[in-house]
Amino acid sequence: MKNIAIIGAGTMGNGIAHVFAQSNYTVNLIDISQEALDLGLATITKNLDRLLTKERITEDIKTKTLNNITTFTSISEGVKNTDLVVEAATENVDLKLKIFKQIDEVAPEKAILATNTSSISITKIAAVTNRPDKVIGMHFMNPVPIMKLVEIIRGYNTSDEVTESIMKLSESLKKVPVEVNDYPGFVANRILMPMLNEAIETLYNGVAGVYEIDTVMKLGMAHPMGPLQLADFIGLDVCLSILNVMYDGFKNPKYAPCPLLVNMVQAGKLGIKSGEGFYDYSESRKAENVAKQFI
Repeated sequence: MKNIAIIGAGTMGNGIAHVFAQSNYTVNLIDISQEALDLGLATITKNLDRLLTKERITEDIKTKTLNNITTFTSISEGVKNTDLVVEAATENVDLKLKIFKQIDEVAPEKAILATNTSSISITKIAAVTNRPDKVIGMHFMNPVPIMKLVEIIRGYNTSDEVTESIMKLSESLKKVPVEVNDYPGFVANRILMPMLNEAIETLYNGVAGVYEIDTVMKLGMAHPMGPLQLADFIGLDVCLSILNVMYDGFKNPKYAPCPLLVNMVQAGKLGIKSGEGFYDYSESRKAENVAKQFI
């Protein structure tokens, strides 16, 4: 596989495009908005510049990485000659099903279709295609250029051949792939999201404040980031969506989102992306500044 299409130029999509392009794959980055594509390329360039400043890459690698990326606003044009399509759109099941129906119709018959979903059933997504054996989950971690883990999620019909191929592909990106089975939240979010939700419940119940909760977890549990800060970084809307998927899938009250989380999302306080969540992200603390600690 050499020709890769990435659908979605947001935080995860541009990160995935970055790592494939830097690993000498030909990348088609697709989004319905040219503005989103331009912003995605600008983010990739900034991240490459940081790596260049820290002498982790050379100027030649930066140039080749950017030259490996071509942008498209049409899915049909962007995926028609690809070996692998990685969908990295918003964590919305209806949107993902719509996208997979479309790419199944226009992508080459040989192409593997992957989703970066962090919680939605691979089997359900595969069911809307005519190639369920070639549909698989590739759950990258944020920030993609730095985090080593990729959860490889097999749907009910995903073939052994496709799974082995994607495991090897992930290793070629200098990532560490871990194979897991298709249940709500998979492994990472099945464990992580209840912890974040419990931290929010702790705040909601008045046990301690935001800073105090995060400090306990950072200093007491050696977490690099407190759970409330991490929720802001992920996006409170994304956290809510994942918890809802797990609650609907398991019908277990331990996955029910905290009312405070629900209210914050309804109020538009989504974390870094909106400028305010559990913390205030003013002009001096924009998302790119917060992200610098990781790159």
